[in-house]
Amino acid sequence: MNKFTAMILLTGVLAGSAANAQTRDMPADCARCGRVLDIVKVDDPKSGTGGAVAGAVIGGLVGNQVGSGDGKKVATVAGAVGGAYAGKKMAEGNREYKITVRMRDGSTKVVRQELLHGIKVGYIVRVKDGKAKLYRP
Repeated sequence: MNKFTAMILLTGVLAGSAANAQTRDMPADCARCGRVLDIVKVDDPKSGTGGAVAGAVIGGLVGNQVGSGDGKKVATVAGAVGGAYAGKKMAEGNREYKITVRMRDGSTKVVRQELLHGIKVGYIVRVKDGKAKLYRP
């Protein structure tokens, strides 16, 4: 066996050992558990149009409840404009986290969710319904 072949075999053995070490301390009672390998914050560039429309409708309805006559019309328009702006900003602010998890069986899963709930790289999580949650026995 030449040095190159020996090096390839050793690399494979070490990689397998590292993968086993990551899953070795997984809880035996949790088949859907894994260790967090990576967390990436994903800024999802959205136009915010849907939020603007929803905000305008809600703002217009609320503004329409105020005053009477011309004052009511002004309040309705102001509510619609303010609601559209607020709705657009809220929709644009959507951010999620992409969490990569090495599962107990050695497979890798990637989930996306808006909140981390205290999850950090290296923590053990349970993956259920496409979301990761801290494992608590």
